[in-house]
Amino acid sequence: MHLISICMISFMSLFMLSMWLFIQGLIYLYCDYVVFIEWELLTINSNSIVMSILFDWMSLVFMSFVLFISSMVIFYSDEYMSSDLNINRFILLVLMFVFSMMLLIISPNLISILLGWDGLGLVSYCLVIYYQNVKSYNAGMVTALMNRVGDVMLLIAITWMMNYGSWNYIFYMDFMSDDKFMFIIGILVMVAGMTKSAQIPFSSWLPAAMAAPTPVSALVHSSTLVTAGVYLLIRFNMIISGELSMFLLLIASLTMFMAGLGANFEFDLKKIIALSTLSQLGLMMSILSLGYYNLAFFHLLTHALFKALLFMCAGAVIHNLKDTQDIRFMGNLMINMPLTCICLNISNLALCGMPFLAGFYSKDLILEIVSMNYMNILVFLLFFVSTGLTVCYSFRLCYYSITGDFNFYSLHSLNDEGWIMLKSMIFMVLFVVFMGSVLSWLIFPSPTMICLPLWLKTLALTVSIIGSVVGYQISKFSLGWSSNSLKFYKYSYFFGFMWFLPNISTYTMNYTPLILSFSMYKSFDQGWNEYFGAQGLYNNLKNSSVILQFIHLNNIKIYLIMMTMWLMVLFMFMLI
Repeated sequence: MHLISICMISFMSLFMLSMWLFIQGLIYLYCDYVVFIEWELLTINSNSIVMSILFDWMSLVFMSFVLFISSMVIFYSDEYMSSDLNINRFILLVLMFVFSMMLLIISPNLISILLGWDGLGLVSYCLVIYYQNVKSYNAGMVTALMNRVGDVMLLIAITWMMNYGSWNYIFYMDFMSDDKFMFIIGILVMVAGMTKSAQIPFSSWLPAAMAAPTPVSALVHSSTLVTAGVYLLIRFNMIISGELSMFLLLIASLTMFMAGLGANFEFDLKKIIALSTLSQLGLMMSILSLGYYNLAFFHLLTHALFKALLFMCAGAVIHNLKDTQDIRFMGNLMINMPLTCICLNISNLALCGMPFLAGFYSKDLILEIVSMNYMNILVFLLFFVSTGLTVCYSFRLCYYSITGDFNFYSLHSLNDEGWIMLKSMIFMVLFVVFMGSVLSWLIFPSPTMICLPLWLKTLALTVSIIGSVVGYQISKFSLGWSSNSLKFYKYSYFFGFMWFLPNISTYTMNYTPLILSFSMYKSFDQGWNEYFGAQGLYNNLKNSSVILQFIHLNNIKIYLIMMTMWLMVLFMFMLI
């Protein structure tokens, strides 16, 4: 009973706080309030170290969403992690994670942002290695070390802001875009945001972080860790202009395309959803680089809802299939797990941009604004092809897991009896269905006038339909000697393996140091150095001490023998 109570207390307190913050966010939005609180801790050389807190509609609404999703995830974990003996520790780690995110959201100050930022990195490492096996340790190390790059960038930005006399970047919004010092801070903050939100070339840690328990994935990949980078850049939106915005646009568009392509080659259920997160992060970053930060924030919120639900459904399926994550083993789940499949389908359709679900309002608006903008043809194509690929891998996932034949062992009984998991999922479904329209009314009170020709207006829908058809075609997978994926193995390896990014960022970094350390180990620890050095000295001393010990232990006998031998020698001399 004690184990249930910590989950329920956390769930209730987070849920109530989330609702209260949402109402506060609405009041602040309606009245256009901003509350700025400062608490001075220390003053050094006219630089005051101040703990600052910023409450505006954006931070309050985002906090309410993060708390709502984390309350649902904790409620869900009550059943998902029920067989874990250390469930208390797990819940406390999740709460620490949420607290770090809160600190990051309400900070207008680079130092307190760094505290929240590092808190996220540290706790995410603890959560990724939670299952304590070699794969988890490797994934945790990749995650932690790649996020360190962003931490270093923030530290350099903090030292660079010494030029201004304060770390509250919010004071310098007015001249952020044209000041040469701010341009350098812009580069640093942008690289920090790219590491946390896993843009190219820092993408490989995001699928690796799937080694964490599924409730953690639902929290990390929807509203907390990966969105921290996007949120930071939304706050620093004034800096990203000119060359920086063009660079970020290209990187984000390529990330979106690369992740969409990779997900179509993947068979691990959680990795497919992780790559879809990466694709959506690319979408947020690219629209942010065009200057529409409100739109990026809108998609951030809607994406948080349907992605958390998608991970919860995946967790329920994995839980029921006795921890099997390969989608080739699944099939016909709609007969055995109808409620879970309904939730999975709704969240998948929201991801694809199905009209009148949460994802549609933000995604369609982004694509139409991209169509209206003065835009490079490459970026335009990347946007729409990536949208098609999103629908493609979502439908492929549905065809593999929900329809077709059940490919797992036959004596296994599947059911929807995980009531606690189902309750949290059904509650999330309501938000996925209704929250898109509600947020679009709130964030954009006056509708944007979008005037496009018919072919451009229907392009997103056309691309989505083509994507769903292609998804159906590539789900007809059969393995034989004539398998096309084996004929084109090099191409499928390149596209399915995130364009060699794990090779470059993980294996290359590890390979040379490991080879060097192995040769050092062979030559020093197991070679001549050891023979002549420590081990040789040890052996000599040991042999000497053995001889001395032998003498000490047998001293009377040895003295008598030596005396006898001495007498014999004397006797021989006398004879001579």
